[in-house]
Amino acid sequence: MSQLREYESYDKKKKRKILWTCVIIIVLAVAFAAGVSMRTLAKHKEYSKELSLENLENLWNSEDYEGVYAQADRMLEEKPMQQSVLVYKGYSAFYLAVSQTDTSAALAYIEDSINALRLALISNYSKSKPQIEYMLARAYYQKDVFAAYNCYADLAIKYFTLAKNDGYASNDIPEYLGLSYAALNMTEESISAFTEALGIHESEKLLHAIGEQYYKSEDYSKAKQYLFRVVSESNDDILVLKSRNILGKIYLEENNLFDAKREFDAILAKDANYADAYYGLGIIYEKQGDSTKARSEWRKALRVQVNHPGALQKLNNG
Repeated sequence: MSQLREYESYDKKKKRKILWTCVIIIVLAVAFAAGVSMRTLAKHKEYSKELSLENLENLWNSEDYEGVYAQADRMLEEKPMQQSVLVYKGYSAFYLAVSQTDTSAALAYIEDSINALRLALISNYSKSKPQIEYMLARAYYQKDVFAAYNCYADLAIKYFTLAKNDGYASNDIPEYLGLSYAALNMTEESISAFTEALGIHESEKLLHAIGEQYYKSEDYSKAKQYLFRVVSESNDDILVLKSRNILGKIYLEENNLFDAKREFDAILAKDANYADAYYGLGIIYEKQGDSTKARSEWRKALRVQVNHPGALQKLNNG
């Protein structure tokens, strides 16, 4: 009997020990799970805070466009059609594009900007629609500049016009429209837009642009009015040389060889590597019947610019 009692006592102690061991294991497991959950929750809160519109706005306000672009990308992986995030991505991609020195990188960013802004337009109607249209127009305009062929000027015109008609007010819209129309050789529309821009803010660049468009439309009298102002008022040497070159061409069209030569000589006195000026002098000598001097000037043009189309044509035809 005593042995039985001892056995029962031992058995109870053993069971109690096993029970306590189980309890301790369970408590430790619960504590570990709670710790993991709290760390996970903390990380989730930190992640959620990082990927929030508030943080996106803070990055934007600090002009951290790379940060905005990267965070917007991560947020769109979870929810692809968040309009506000798409707008942030579109805007940041645009500013990253214009800051690039490599054209291929710039084009990649501008393509991202266009895609994001187009999605933002279709994702949900909002009061920001005109502003998005304006920025999309600027992106298309910039893509046209980067691409160096005027395949996107029509889309720039479309969205600038939509933005304007939908109530977005920006003083630079008429100038952008003028430049886009000019790229498409829509001279009358370009002059109209540039003239509107000039009424908002006069600049030497606009004066030159209007003069150039009037030259293309063969309204030489009006062209000269604007170009004279650039030559007499501007401190921008490049703009002055461009204006003098157009004036020289106008004088050639009017058969005013004396004034044409004066303009081309003035250009070369400032820049001896201006191919168009040598070409213009060659035309003057050709009109005067001196083919030897004419060909000499055209050869000078080719030494400066090996693919100058006018000089190549003249020398090949001679």
